[in-house]
Amino acid sequence: MFETRPDRDAEVVLVGRSNVGKSTLMRELTGHTFDTGQRPGVTREPNHYDWASEDFVISDLPGFGFMKGVPEDVREQIKTDVVRYVEDNAEKILVGILVVDGKSVIDIIDRHSGEDEIPHDVEMFHFLRDVGVPPVVAVNKMDKVDDRDQRLNDLCDRLGLYPPWKQWQETIAPISAKRGNLGALEAAVRHHLHEAGRDDLFQFF
Repeated sequence: MFETRPDRDAEVVLVGRSNVGKSTLMRELTGHTFDTGQRPGVTREPNHYDWASEDFVISDLPGFGFMKGVPEDVREQIKTDVVRYVEDNAEKILVGILVVDGKSVIDIIDRHSGEDEIPHDVEMFHFLRDVGVPPVVAVNKMDKVDDRDQRLNDLCDRLGLYPPWKQWQETIAPISAKRGNLGALEAAVRHHLHEAGRDDLFQFF
């Protein structure tokens, strides 16, 4: 599984739970439509979008976490595959975009925070950092959130970043993928591309 990665030296990956809008975001970034479903877990293999003339690929990795109608062992396997993919390609991945649902992310994190449990979103954020992939948290569906600053501050708090969120603009990016409102994400991604000496990739963001 996951053997279809194009041979490219530079990559940006999208990771996140099912149904947070990763595929919509991918479509907005690339102008290319991928199979998306109303049912969670539709994307089981990575969607790669590579530009033939550039040594670069954007990959939308399968959603992880709870998926209605998907057995737990399958869910665990998907998450394992995602983690392994990122580990195997970490040296080539310039940015890991962790997509979360701005409306529900705090509730989901709090519901899954316990002595023996680390919420998937928090775990993935720290995992990206641990393998040397700069994470950018794309906080999607922010057009549906009233207490915007409070919500983003709370998210920073859950991720172990000191609020206020505005001091983390290279890491926390409020967006609305459906409305094409991606400015904060594009700025954050460009920050990390610049750090990696890849200003030539700005044309894609």
